[in-house]
Amino acid sequence: MKTIIYKLGDNETNTDIITRAGNIIKQGGLVAFPTETVYGLGGDAINEASANRIYTAKGRPADNPLIIHICRINDIESIAKEIPDIFYTLAATFWPGPLTMILKKSPNVPLSTTGGLDTVAVRMPNHQTALSLIDASGGFVAAPSANTSGRPSPTVGKYVIEDMDGRVDMILDGGETVLGLESTILDLTGKQPEILRPGVITEAMLTPVIKGKIINTPLVINVPDKPPRAPGMKYRHYAPRGQMTIISGNEKAVVSYINNRLKADEENNLIAGVIASTQMFHEYQTEHKKCIGDRLNEEDIAHNLYRILREFDDENTDVIYSEAFADTGLGQAIMNRLLKAASYRIIEVNEASQKGNKII
Repeated sequence: MKTIIYKLGDNETNTDIITRAGNIIKQGGLVAFPTETVYGLGGDAINEASANRIYTAKGRPADNPLIIHICRINDIESIAKEIPDIFYTLAATFWPGPLTMILKKSPNVPLSTTGGLDTVAVRMPNHQTALSLIDASGGFVAAPSANTSGRPSPTVGKYVIEDMDGRVDMILDGGETVLGLESTILDLTGKQPEILRPGVITEAMLTPVIKGKIINTPLVINVPDKPPRAPGMKYRHYAPRGQMTIISGNEKAVVSYINNRLKADEENNLIAGVIASTQMFHEYQTEHKKCIGDRLNEEDIAHNLYRILREFDDENTDVIYSEAFADTGLGQAIMNRLLKAASYRIIEVNEASQKGNKII
């Protein structure tokens, strides 16, 4: 397949290009496009064949549900039923934006889009290019992240091209995304709202709007025989090619442990990299280290994470060590992605024992 690639400016809405992209989706084709979170791989959410093409292009398991992107709140009534009042309150507060809500699906949505579930995940992105494309496509675009399944989600156009060139009809390259992490997923189909995937919209931001208890269980370990309730809950996600391990503990112990591992890896002719905070970056004894940002600026850390994982892939890194970060607020989303990228390999170290103890 010959993939058409257009270079767009940030939030650009070139009418001719968007119209052409929209027509591709209407005709059952696939278009990769930028959002404020990560790049999406878009197809017609109401077309069963389009949803199947998305799974094929990504190499994604067919029971892993897709998120439907809309550009008008009232369009929800075409794809969902039994919509609770809290949905409209949350949409008025956080849409357009990085919040996905799960509702009971209407008969209009094929099971191929929802991974066989009777629920549907929906969001309205806060990105003008994305909104214009959704409108031009007919209003309902199923769009998981535009990467090969399991790899780090693309936040830069060149990584979309790397994964999707020859697999999709068109790529809209809008440069680097703003947020860098996927949306928060909130399930509204149970007795209480439940966060299934943390993101920039945190529990602390949701609680005053919901005015009630929120179940927060984002770090779900794989359940092999049970369908995932939301994207990212079952299968390998966000993983670089090199084996990744998270090192947790006080600063001195973490630096000492990682530097010892770097020395051993070098002796074994392995390329070993480090994901480091600004505070500890200069302590690591390797040229293969990348600064993810200041610990006091979680927005920067979230923005940089996937790009750094991709850069380690570019450098054929064999082993990656990452510092751990706070697991509250936005840090919960950062640690959620890091743990999945590391296949839940995390080692806790302290000054008394530099051998480390595997805790997950």
